[in-house]
Amino acid sequence: MTATGERSQPFMAFRFEVRIDGLAVGGFSECAGIQLETEVQDYAEGVHNSHLLKFPTRTRQANLTLKRGIVDRVLWEWYYDLTQGQVRRHDGTIRVRAPDGGQIVIEWQFRRAFPLKWVGPDLNASQSSVAVETLELCHQGLERRR
Repeated sequence: MTATGERSQPFMAFRFEVRIDGLAVGGFSECAGIQLETEVQDYAEGVHNSHLLKFPTRTRQANLTLKRGIVDRVLWEWYYDLTQGQVRRHDGTIRVRAPDGGQIVIEWQFRRAFPLKWVGPDLNASQSSVAVETLELCHQGLERRR
């Protein structure tokens, strides 16, 4: 906890790594979907006409979207195996490091993920951009470790 009068700086989002256990994947340029949302059940109690009572129910996790420059076939093969009926689930971590690249300042763990969407690169001969692949993962839970 910070002392009174001290200001903590927010963590920077540009130095991160995504690790998928059991898969040798390279670095990702983007990671989106680190999100949880709890559904709410409204209850109209007969005595209170001025408001609804709200009760939390289940929590849903968003899909993770990962982008990287294409360097090998690892992500493609993971998704292709799914299209052939072989579901391979993997756990993984998302780590945000300090600006100097040293200390891990935030870490989330996702469990039992599998790919549900793969998107190949947009190809354009008039540009010299990197060929980027996108992989969308669904998972069964997100937990903050740090």
